[in-house]
Amino acid sequence: METSKVQTYMAQEQAQRAMLESLLNRLNDLNAIGAALSSERDINRLLETILNAAKKITNADAGTLYLVDAEKRVLTFEILHNDSLNIRMGGTSGNPIPFYPIALYHEDEPNLAMVVSYSVLRDATVNIPDAYTAEGFDFSGTKNFDAKTGYRSRSFLSVPMRNHEHEIIGVLQLINALDEKSGEVKQFSKDDQQLLESLASQAAIALSNRRLIQQLEKLFESLINLINTAIDDKSPYTGGHCARVPALTMMLAEAANRSKLGALKDFNLTDKDRYELKIAGLLHDCGKITTPVHVVDKSTKMQTICDRINQIDTRFEVLKRDAEIEVLRGVRTQAEYEAFVRQLDDDRNFLRQSNIGSEKMLDADIARVQQIAQYQWRDVQGKQANFLNAEELENLTIRAGTLTAAERAVINHHINVTIKMLEALPWPNHLKHVPEYAGGHHERMDGKGYPKGLTREQMPIQARVMGIADIFEALTAKDRPYKEGKTLTESLAILGKFKQNGHIDPDLFDVFIREKVYLDYARQFLAPEQIDEVDESKIPGYSA
Repeated sequence: METSKVQTYMAQEQAQRAMLESLLNRLNDLNAIGAALSSERDINRLLETILNAAKKITNADAGTLYLVDAEKRVLTFEILHNDSLNIRMGGTSGNPIPFYPIALYHEDEPNLAMVVSYSVLRDATVNIPDAYTAEGFDFSGTKNFDAKTGYRSRSFLSVPMRNHEHEIIGVLQLINALDEKSGEVKQFSKDDQQLLESLASQAAIALSNRRLIQQLEKLFESLINLINTAIDDKSPYTGGHCARVPALTMMLAEAANRSKLGALKDFNLTDKDRYELKIAGLLHDCGKITTPVHVVDKSTKMQTICDRINQIDTRFEVLKRDAEIEVLRGVRTQAEYEAFVRQLDDDRNFLRQSNIGSEKMLDADIARVQQIAQYQWRDVQGKQANFLNAEELENLTIRAGTLTAAERAVINHHINVTIKMLEALPWPNHLKHVPEYAGGHHERMDGKGYPKGLTREQMPIQARVMGIADIFEALTAKDRPYKEGKTLTESLAILGKFKQNGHIDPDLFDVFIREKVYLDYARQFLAPEQIDEVDESKIPGYSA
């Protein structure tokens, strides 16, 4: 008899130890789940993590996570899992949930017939041993589901999700607790209920925090876009630049992330890296907010408030008038006059063409402008003067583009302002490289760039990516004041020469071509006439 009592006692003690060990393991799981919830950035994955964790610690066969839509006063289905039926809906599954939201109110009457709406409205956990014998709730939808699928929904556990402000933001509903040994369906225990209530609280806080972070990120990006809109709207010639460069930056970065060749074999982008680079791309030209509009908008070499080439046209007419007077006075013959007028018309057309600034001027062209500048004319004060003054001569002999060296320095100063502005901000740790990435897109691989003259080895890959994106966008842009948007073939030929002369990163350039990044970008942002057939074998510096 004593032996029997001892054996019974030992069996009870062993069972208690097993129960405590199981509970301890579940508590450890709960702690680990809490850490996982706090680190997850993606809302859909977070919701799935919550439901999977809830099922794991209670050994439930199925479950659904609902979120409260306070404005519409409904509960929306977000995630639905059923292991026995192998059903995965919502979240990252790609399978939409075909069920209508559950109304929290019918007109102004609270909907207490549904278990989940009852949990939300009464802020209470509901633990039902068997839905088919339970009273007070409407399980008609559950029974219809069971009839169609052959499933048997029995035990239910619904727990409201309260955040740190004690607001109910959702509800977890689990179905069919399974016995760990037999696999039979059983009622959810008190331990299950307490663990799920603890998890629901952690999950609600994690979800609220993630939503808050997303709202702050959205606000932050909206402020950035506000700045970029102001920059682009300053000039009709730069509209869209601040949006296109980040888009192309991310395209090339993703292509480099896929590439496992050469210097890029170890390059790997995490979600954090992607977001950091995205923000850097959006802010890469924020310093242009201080750049004078008249410099940005300078569409011809002689433009200030207006295009002063018309003033020079007037001077040509003055020279013609004076020559005609000389004919009347007998100083010049009619033939000499006609030849001189033809020369003046030719010179005027030449200066007008030189004023456009879209092509690179040759030494002979610059010499001709300097020769024309020596013509003498009588100015508005009646004094003899050179046909072009020093400032006009400087502008008309700009070798490429429309900006003088001083104006180019004003434009280039925007990157110094960008760096200064960005380095003054208190960046969180996951965005600490934004100033470095954004501030490096005008550097060159050979150290001849600006503002710091960094070499390739001194630059992160992200900054090198942005450099290529900025150049290619500028080459293909249709809205520049001094040129038409180039075709793909023209742009890639120039970009290839930039690789050869040490301007851009050679490995990233090869990825840009090999992964057809240029074509993906073109299909989104270029005009059809710019998207010509590219012969990659003829691109300078590229070999497949």
